[in-house]
Amino acid sequence: MNTVLPISTETARRFILGRQGLWPGRRWRGIHGTEAAMRAMEHLQLDPLQIVARSQDLKLHSRVLDYTPGLWEDVAYGQRKFFDWGGWLAVRPMEELPHWRVMMRRDRENAHWMEQAREHADAIVEMRQILRERETVSNRDFEMKSRVRVDNYRGRKDSAIALYYLWRVGEVMVHHRERFERVYGLTENIAPAHLLTESSEVEAERYFIKKEISFFGLGKSQSWGNLLQRKVSLAETKAFYETMLAEGELITVQVEGWKGPRYALASDAPLLADLNAGRIPTAWAPLETINEQEVLFLAPLDVVSARGRAKEVFGFDYIWEVYKPLELRKWGYYTLPILWRDQLVARVDLKLDRVTNTLVLCGFWLEEAKTGKDAAFAEALANGVARFITFVGAAKLDASCIKPVTLRKRVQAVTRSR
Repeated sequence: MNTVLPISTETARRFILGRQGLWPGRRWRGIHGTEAAMRAMEHLQLDPLQIVARSQDLKLHSRVLDYTPGLWEDVAYGQRKFFDWGGWLAVRPMEELPHWRVMMRRDRENAHWMEQAREHADAIVEMRQILRERETVSNRDFEMKSRVRVDNYRGRKDSAIALYYLWRVGEVMVHHRERFERVYGLTENIAPAHLLTESSEVEAERYFIKKEISFFGLGKSQSWGNLLQRKVSLAETKAFYETMLAEGELITVQVEGWKGPRYALASDAPLLADLNAGRIPTAWAPLETINEQEVLFLAPLDVVSARGRAKEVFGFDYIWEVYKPLELRKWGYYTLPILWRDQLVARVDLKLDRVTNTLVLCGFWLEEAKTGKDAAFAEALANGVARFITFVGAAKLDASCIKPVTLRKRVQAVTRSR
């Protein structure tokens, strides 16, 4: 019989953060730590925007000491430890490929992609042949004047649509990226031969459900249709949970004050027990500073706070406003939540002025005014800004927007001394 584990909101918050490597402090370092962090994160979602740094680099900076922008690409494309794929674009471990090939096949059998295959059949055949001859190809290799123009949000050339189709159905993979642009290669030339198989349907689907719950830390009761790329009835969804609970793969968790139960991996029960008892799990021990001593700037797409989750977990209203018209923005173009201790306490709108090589704080907002008068927060904010300046390679800081003045002066003093 499945028992329910009651936990406090503090335990839930710390578990969600710690499961993602964001609490109580950074516990990984360098390129080996980057790999470890990427595995712990489950999905490293990619985004091309580079206002101060790309979202994927911001995520890893907040988890890995001595992380430098683009280090994830060395691990993924240089060492072939990971691959990226999907309409929801993210990087996953290479050994998961047999499971993802089930999803790639489902794309190939989907009516939309079947229509794309018919519409661009000639270009698809051509791209296959070119890839066999050249080994790697990017969309930039083809001039518009030599291609058929198409009206598609994935590209304006038939070659772009053909390459994207081959990638979605698993015939090609991303060999590497140039200025974030995909450079494709045949899958058989990139992935290890023993991974060019498909898992069984049942094996793949159970793997994805567990991965999704691990990604969120605490998963809600929901339909898995979008995740599994097929119709899933409520009865089948219920059966998924019941089977995985009965077989000891999942546990049920009730968070104090939260509506409805949550699910966690059974293997995470010891972590929850430690946190419930007020202990920091041994595996989560930080290498240097803890979040008490140094704030973290969370990426706009970080799973712990993106898409309305900040409100549920932290009581913090956060919406990424980058795609909102200027007149509808409340905060700023590239505003990031600030994590201190185990709470989101402020937000900052950042920009890297590449002409003057200045990190500009375009806006800074505290959730509570008293936080700005806290000497411990002032020190933690200053330490976080100082590390961030090194991360983006800025030579100067413009923090004129920070208030109160005493808080700004402490940030400026610490950054000047580094």
